[in-house]
Amino acid sequence: MCGLAGFWQAGGLTPDAPTCLRRMMDALRHRGPDHAADWLDPAAGIALGHRRLAILDLSSEGHQPMHSASGRYVVVYNGEIYNWRSLRAAEELRGVPFRGHSDTEVLLAVIERRGLEAAVNALVGMFAFALWDRAERSLALVRDRFGEKPLYYGWSGGTFLFGSELRALSAHPAGDFPVDRGSLALLLGFGCVPAPWSIRSGVFKLEPGTILRLRDGTPERRQRYWCPVEVARGVQAAGFAGSPQDAVQEVRAQLATTVSDEMVADVALGAFLSGGVDSSTVVAAMTTVAGGSRVRTFTIGFPEQGFNEAEEAREVAARLGTAHTELVVSGAEACEVVPRLGTIYDEPFADASQIPTYLVAALTRRFVTVALSGDGGDELFGGYNRYALMRHHWRTLARLPRAARRLLARIGLAVPPGMWSRALGVLRGARRPGPGRWQNPTDRALKLLRVLDADSPETLYRRLLGAWEEPARVVLGLADTPAPPALEGGQPAGTDLVRAMMLLDAELYLPDDILVKVDRATMAVSLESRAPFLDHRMAELAWRIPTEIHFHDGRGKWVLRQLLAEVLPAGLVNRPKKGFEVPLADWLRGPLAGWADDLLSADRLRRQGFLDADQVTTRWKAHRSGTRNEQVALWPVLAFQAWLDGGAAPAGAPC
Repeated sequence: MCGLAGFWQAGGLTPDAPTCLRRMMDALRHRGPDHAADWLDPAAGIALGHRRLAILDLSSEGHQPMHSASGRYVVVYNGEIYNWRSLRAAEELRGVPFRGHSDTEVLLAVIERRGLEAAVNALVGMFAFALWDRAERSLALVRDRFGEKPLYYGWSGGTFLFGSELRALSAHPAGDFPVDRGSLALLLGFGCVPAPWSIRSGVFKLEPGTILRLRDGTPERRQRYWCPVEVARGVQAAGFAGSPQDAVQEVRAQLATTVSDEMVADVALGAFLSGGVDSSTVVAAMTTVAGGSRVRTFTIGFPEQGFNEAEEAREVAARLGTAHTELVVSGAEACEVVPRLGTIYDEPFADASQIPTYLVAALTRRFVTVALSGDGGDELFGGYNRYALMRHHWRTLARLPRAARRLLARIGLAVPPGMWSRALGVLRGARRPGPGRWQNPTDRALKLLRVLDADSPETLYRRLLGAWEEPARVVLGLADTPAPPALEGGQPAGTDLVRAMMLLDAELYLPDDILVKVDRATMAVSLESRAPFLDHRMAELAWRIPTEIHFHDGRGKWVLRQLLAEVLPAGLVNRPKKGFEVPLADWLRGPLAGWADDLLSADRLRRQGFLDADQVTTRWKAHRSGTRNEQVALWPVLAFQAWLDGGAAPAGAPC
């Protein structure tokens, strides 16, 4: 796991290029504290820099930038190739010699023999890399299938900039990019800025599963080599002839292979353990692979009732026999992290579970350098509550005429939340929501009302994820909100509504929310996170399994729960899903109230000129008073405000 940065200047490098490159690399030091190096070709105008977190081959033979055996290719690479040993063995049979035992050297050998596209399709792993072809004087940027590893790029005058994080581009003197108002609206709508956009106008994220080729500093060809919707359509067409138990057997076998591959490292390794189905399934597989060795597991919890999963994780760890470390964090300790989020996430990001994710990453890094996680299990195996909600209720609601649904929604949303709480018997009301963003019955009812008149899966999806239904009306100077590419194609042919939502999550929510959250939180403390469920072979198997099997008992994630039931009692397997949440609503009225008051002041908002001060302050006053729970709407605004307030690296400073 590492950080990469570089640039390409038309007409050749200027004398200050080495200094500028070093500044870009220094901005990524947290991603790679173990080694830093660069390579420049002044005549060609190319500069490549790398910060290394050493995981495989800790010697100098693993350092980057690395040249291929012939000298034709130079690469800077971030990630892990899990099938590097089998790829290397195949090359050795053809007489290819190797200097060390890093996966980077294997990557270059496979590219040199097979070509870039064939090599990328042969890789199993997570990766983002920049490959310079010295013979053709061309550059290729490549990102892994699900987008586990980030890669930003943009043009400024005659300079093409790229790097693992936005801050690397901002550290270059040409990296003075203004705020993109369309991306700000996307942040309000989704809680993140989906690819290909970034919060900086003129800077883009390379989409997952994509190769961008450039010649003479300009794009030559963009190629999507792997797309979840297309792959899912293909494997579903092939069908799944087996029984539900056959599905369990196939997933068990694939998980064993994947976990075994991902437990290879030359440094200490462990796992995140929340006590939920996904992380528990991964840890159970790890204990089998480890044999007699104890797997190290880590969790954090909060003392607030309904938000502490440490007890469940402790029970799972005891049953599986792991060497378990837990930390219960007070609200005050957790809130100390909040003002630093604008730096940890150098692009505004608004999934509140970023707070516990960072805290558990910091705890884990004290003991190990690599941690496996359960990320991807919900999207691939049907774990989110919204899937079950739609599966159970949407068919009934969709039978009603849309005009009737719109009228019901209008009436329901006009009822004050306090009255909903009393009607539903929720004495705690909005002041003390239960675990999970919409687990409180009042919140769930309001969310259902907001999606009641949706006319398509795309509209339904937007409303389930976002709190600002029309973000363009909140962002000043903006006519409309851009549509993420994943929402432009309509419901994939041959899919039911739940499967369509799962694929939308794989294209949008997973790479742009979940994986961004984990990557920035872990890399901030120089910890590598690996996600066995995101092995593309596992994904293709999950998509081949019919929706009816995933929801065999109506709850979702049936296959994984069957696997887990083999090693854990039913009480631990069948607990309701909680999510990795924090009592943010209460914190915003308590220890974070002053911080939020400052960032959300009407005068500040009007002076900055990005957001409608009246709409924002109205919601803030309603939340602060306890009239409504507006945490989901306010958190992206606060994330943006904190970022503007200095969380982002200074742009355009001279080298």
